[in-house]
Amino acid sequence: MDTGSGPGLQYLLCLAWVAATLPIAAAALPIPRAAGGRFIHGLLCAFSSRGKTVRPSSSSSSKRFTVPQKFFFHFYVVGVVVTTSLLLAIWFYAYMKMTPLIPEPSSYYSTIASHLVGGSNSFSLTNFWLSRPMKHKYHVWRTVFVLILMEIQVLRRLYETEHVFHYSPSARMHIIGYLTGIFYYVAAPLSLASSCLPETIQYLRYQIAEFIVKGRAKMPDLAIVPSHLLKPLLKLGWCQWIGAIIFIWGSLHQIHCHAILGSLREHKDSDEYVIPCGDWFSRVSCPHYLAELGLGAWDIGVGLLLVDEGTNNQGSFMLPLC
Repeated sequence: MDTGSGPGLQYLLCLAWVAATLPIAAAALPIPRAAGGRFIHGLLCAFSSRGKTVRPSSSSSSKRFTVPQKFFFHFYVVGVVVTTSLLLAIWFYAYMKMTPLIPEPSSYYSTIASHLVGGSNSFSLTNFWLSRPMKHKYHVWRTVFVLILMEIQVLRRLYETEHVFHYSPSARMHIIGYLTGIFYYVAAPLSLASSCLPETIQYLRYQIAEFIVKGRAKMPDLAIVPSHLLKPLLKLGWCQWIGAIIFIWGSLHQIHCHAILGSLREHKDSDEYVIPCGDWFSRVSCPHYLAELGLGAWDIGVGLLLVDEGTNNQGSFMLPLC
């Protein structure tokens, strides 16, 4: 079974992330003004400006390359669609082919038998999934685990954008910043799922082809036991659960900080800006972003285990959640 597209997808995503972060790295470097350092920094600031950081101007040309800041909602709609699709597909694949998380000696002997008798392609594909090593099965379930956390994050941000934040009608953001946000919420879940996405797609294609050939009447009944969807997640290592605790801690603080920010504008049509206070706002300028770092910290723990597990299984690129 060919899963060679896995590394190719990961390299493509890696190049995309490098290309996206190069301008930020360039702007942070002490490049002399004569060499264009000030121009690069100013350009990046203009592209990333939004809300009160957008320079006010009455000219229509200044708004030509901006969109309303309430379009933040689009980021999380895209994030929910992409993350949910990946989560359902990989969770289904893990449930059907990556359980139980105990050694299966019979699958080892059936794989040898298929090679001895020169089994058909369909038989070989089946035994490919049955003979996957236990380490790889845990890897797939860890991917399900981090996608669940990503799903929680984007669903929460979608709710907050619609019901907690009240964006000023005049608040705008640059179109480059808008497209960057869309890119992030497509590339982030893809990066989390990249190590096992190719084999998941191959499995789903195999199932669809089998359905077309056999028909619904000859397909086995699909019986999903809800408890079996969760049991493998409970067998993951301590590193994942420490990361999940950090994720929950960061989420709770960010929820509180966002509630404070959302309550500042009592009148939705007001342009007045009020300095927030309470919680961590008395200690740092942007506690909601500091909590965001906590949300990303879970990634480190999980990422330590979602690494290269051999030449046939490349680790995924782990990213913080925004």
